[in-house]
Amino acid sequence: MSEARGEGRDQSGNLSFVVGCVDEDHRERQIVVGICSMMKKSKSKPMTQIMERLCKFEYITVVIFPEEVILSQPVDKWPLCDCLVSFHSKGFPLDKAVEYAKLRNPLLINDLNMQYYIQDRREVYRILQEEGIDLPRYAVLSRDPDRPEECNLVEGEDHVEVNGEVFPKPFVEKPVSAEDHNVYVYYPTSAGGGSQRLFRKIGSRSSVYSPESCVRKTGSYIYEEFMPTDGTDVKVYTVGPDYAHAEARKSPALDGKVERDSEGKEIRYPVMLSAMEKLVARKVCLAFKQTVCGFDLLRANGHSFVCDVNGFSFVKNSMKYYDDCAKVLGNMVMRELAPQFHIPWSIPLEAEDIPIVPTTSGTMMELRCVIAIIRHGDRTPKQKMKMEVRHPLFFALFEKYGGYKSGKLKLKKPKQLQEVLDIARLLLAELGQHTDCEIEEKKGKLEQLKTVLEMYGHFSGINRKVQLTYLPNGQPKASSEEEECPTEGPSLLLVLKWGGELTPAGRVQAEELGRAFRCMYPGGQGDYAGFPGCGLLRLHSTYRHDLKIYASDEGRVQMTAAAFAKCQHISNPGLLALEGELTPILVQMVKSANMNGMLDSDSESLTDCQQRVKVRLHEIMQKDQDFTEADYQKLAPTGSPSLVTSMKTIGNPVRTCDQVYALIQRLTSQIRRRLEDPKSADLQLYHSETLELMLQRWSKLERDFRNKSGRYDISKIPDIYDCVKYDTQHNATLDLEDTLELFRLSRALADIVIPQEYGINKAEKMDIAQAYCLPLMKKIQLDLQRTHEDEAVNKLHPLYSRGVMSPGRHVRTRLYFTSESHVHSLLSIFRYGGLLDEVKDQQWKQAMDYLSAVSELNYMTQIVIMLYEDNNKDPGSEERFHVELHFSPGVKGCEDEENVPLGFGFRPASAENQEKQTNQGSLEDLSQDETDRALSLSEPISIKRSPMIRNRKTGSMEVLSETLPTSSKGTSYRLFPSCSCQSPEIKQTGLGGYLVSCPYGAFFRNRLVSSQDVPECLYGFEGCSMVPSIYPLETLHNSLSLKQVDKFLNAVCEHSSDAHAKTMKALSALFDTSSQGYSQTHTYPHPPKALSSSETPVRSPECPLWCEYSDAHVLQSSSIFL
Repeated sequence: MSEARGEGRDQSGNLSFVVGCVDEDHRERQIVVGICSMMKKSKSKPMTQIMERLCKFEYITVVIFPEEVILSQPVDKWPLCDCLVSFHSKGFPLDKAVEYAKLRNPLLINDLNMQYYIQDRREVYRILQEEGIDLPRYAVLSRDPDRPEECNLVEGEDHVEVNGEVFPKPFVEKPVSAEDHNVYVYYPTSAGGGSQRLFRKIGSRSSVYSPESCVRKTGSYIYEEFMPTDGTDVKVYTVGPDYAHAEARKSPALDGKVERDSEGKEIRYPVMLSAMEKLVARKVCLAFKQTVCGFDLLRANGHSFVCDVNGFSFVKNSMKYYDDCAKVLGNMVMRELAPQFHIPWSIPLEAEDIPIVPTTSGTMMELRCVIAIIRHGDRTPKQKMKMEVRHPLFFALFEKYGGYKSGKLKLKKPKQLQEVLDIARLLLAELGQHTDCEIEEKKGKLEQLKTVLEMYGHFSGINRKVQLTYLPNGQPKASSEEEECPTEGPSLLLVLKWGGELTPAGRVQAEELGRAFRCMYPGGQGDYAGFPGCGLLRLHSTYRHDLKIYASDEGRVQMTAAAFAKCQHISNPGLLALEGELTPILVQMVKSANMNGMLDSDSESLTDCQQRVKVRLHEIMQKDQDFTEADYQKLAPTGSPSLVTSMKTIGNPVRTCDQVYALIQRLTSQIRRRLEDPKSADLQLYHSETLELMLQRWSKLERDFRNKSGRYDISKIPDIYDCVKYDTQHNATLDLEDTLELFRLSRALADIVIPQEYGINKAEKMDIAQAYCLPLMKKIQLDLQRTHEDEAVNKLHPLYSRGVMSPGRHVRTRLYFTSESHVHSLLSIFRYGGLLDEVKDQQWKQAMDYLSAVSELNYMTQIVIMLYEDNNKDPGSEERFHVELHFSPGVKGCEDEENVPLGFGFRPASAENQEKQTNQGSLEDLSQDETDRALSLSEPISIKRSPMIRNRKTGSMEVLSETLPTSSKGTSYRLFPSCSCQSPEIKQTGLGGYLVSCPYGAFFRNRLVSSQDVPECLYGFEGCSMVPSIYPLETLHNSLSLKQVDKFLNAVCEHSSDAHAKTMKALSALFDTSSQGYSQTHTYPHPPKALSSSETPVRSPECPLWCEYSDAHVLQSSSIFL
């Protein structure tokens, strides 16, 4: 027998514990705690740390049972103990441990019999359910190993049915054995399909993505609902029912990469549990009778769900936890056993833990909220085909999927598209066999429908969709695409859309913008996992970042959002530095907002105002004469410089359209000649397009742009510009003649048509913008309001947060990815809604001049709202919360434009503020902790122009050279600041320069820019071939108060809501009545009629533009998601 020395110390006074037994004399005055587990667990660092601390108790001695004794000796030969810490792991003889406990009857820290249940996930879920603990909805599939095919499982393309319970994808498939860690997550086809396969960590991986979408056919499993946790799991560790430690880590299902620190440990951050979660921890600890117990929490949709109970588990690397755990266990053992050994002991009183709250000082302000509305990345050209259908099969399909509820139906799922394809094939087969059959659908249209739906050989649910709209009296009027003599009676308008997929260039743009976006967040000195911008990464991984990403239901928008949040290479990360496929990131990080119309728009259902605007726009653009002064007043009443410039370029719109049409004809002729050339037969264009497909899209534009009467369809101009921009950028190697001239003319036309489709005068722009953006405006208002309210957010535990300088900071980020229509509309609301008076506010006047000069809201356009808090100001003061509004027009055009409009930079310095600030010394004098916590306050600006102008691009770099402006346009130049990993702030320094930093471009350290300093900055992301760079953010205003913004948003939303209520009441009345439809067996309601807006009343100067229209049309807004 081994002997414990003294009271848990050796002769040198060092702490020790015993392997084997203790003698009887020693045992009389000591409580012996036995550790009975596999040696790998007994000798682990957490166990060693805790046992060393436990030995500090004067009357406690720790004895470790040798592994060879546990495995080979009978239990009566095992060491004696008063208290037993024993737990199951691989290879451990749990039966023998149970037998030992019956023989010696020690105090059990963890009940042994309950450990059998913990090894079976079915039993774990049963116990959790009996205890009333929330867990994901689930069903158990038990298979007979001899007859695995005999089970109650029905598998569909996007769901499984287990014992009558349906689980749509995404869902989780878990083996019933808790020892089997091969858990699969299956994704829907709309997100790309496939599955994520989780396993025990191997090196730096914990899961891999697989294209396999079918569930496993052998073995027993639990199927459960997938819980959207925004990519983070919480692991909870109890030590008794009254103590719980929680840590957050990146979900293994997200990208499968394990984030590790410099010591190779998985990176985790302690988080604070809510009162409800602490109650759950207590329930789990007591229900499973495991004093030391670990379990997994999923925080989703405002609730917490337990998804796994692991039994005996220790925190891997936390000195504070080791102290707490030893203290709790020691006190527990002494309380239970000291009285019977007559050992003097009293319960110590614990001092209450006071959470650490960060403070700010001076003019430093804390970043509280970032809201960004972002357009999707580069895409393939969108293509569309319309046809009127009357066959009963189409009406049956319309009824099957609930089209009569709203008069409209959108079909995107593979099963639905397959049904449309089957109908097209059937009708074409009938037309082929019987030329006189009563099929009204045009054969050419049906063939195109069939061809497009058969593209790619499969349906992914992302690259094609079919829309059906009920027409009670048939198609109202013919166009170049539709029948000239419509048949009477009800019909359906079928709109087939394809193309518009996010390109590889678009993915790179989104990833790089995500990386640049990180640098807007304060803090994070040094690198995180080997790259800069760790201010945001530390916020997110430490659970101080309340991040939600929303996207419309368009595939290109959702994939842009997913790419924004990930990275493809560790040296080139996105917002959250994720790796791997986009599908798992899309499912877990991106929320679809299509259920309330927040980010989606139905371009086929125009408001009355939009219809009138389009008619007027077409009338003006159909005049075969040069634009007159009256035309300038009609088409550009706002005096926008970009519109005026485009009108001057065009001159005569009809003649310009003639030129565009002729250039398209030449282009299609060149493509046909290339097709006839044997050398070009197998030529692959960008993104796997072929010359045949390229010819198809240009030939369709050629047919549709000019109709039989010779008039031009102005609505095709955006499509023409879309196509030529795509080919100029991605297929320039074809070297087709006149493409640049076609690009120039079509861009000039598009610069008029696209923005003016959203309203010609200010009142129309506001009316249309409200129709698109009411739900989004309400959500933005809610985001800003909830940031400063006392709400239950995920909080970092300050006492366990070593290395985190400001554990109390929480930043709320809401990212909204959407299409061009919402970006145009939201910008119109800020510009024309009466937020500020241009006459009284010089900064706003300059911002409006800059926006008027921007001709195109290109891919990756961003509108960013940032909210700061000054904790030194009174909570009720308007100076407490400070709002900034920023904007970027997105990616640069195909040409290096010399006259590109320039703003005044990101968070530009105020001359007034510069005079107030004191000398802050060199960079080294800046407090790191202060920088990590806050941003400097920018006051109303009075900008002094810099003499620096920007040279043309050289490779992927643009150089700032210090010269005097050489033209009258010198006022359009500005200083582009360099980028930083630290706070995006501008401070006057004691070295005669300015400390500048911006969120975009290359990630350089803060630097001083003075009259002797000529920096080199990378304005964009041109390292990838054929990927245009992105313009940096420009500050529109940086001295708004939250009260001011909230009042503005409230007024806009209230007015729109009143109009919305009137609209919905009218729609309800329309749908309450129905008319006899196509057949006697169905009744089809009339579609909602557009309500007429009132005539524009005389408006007082104080009345903002949004007060002018009492019948504005808005999208239906149901629930708002936080």
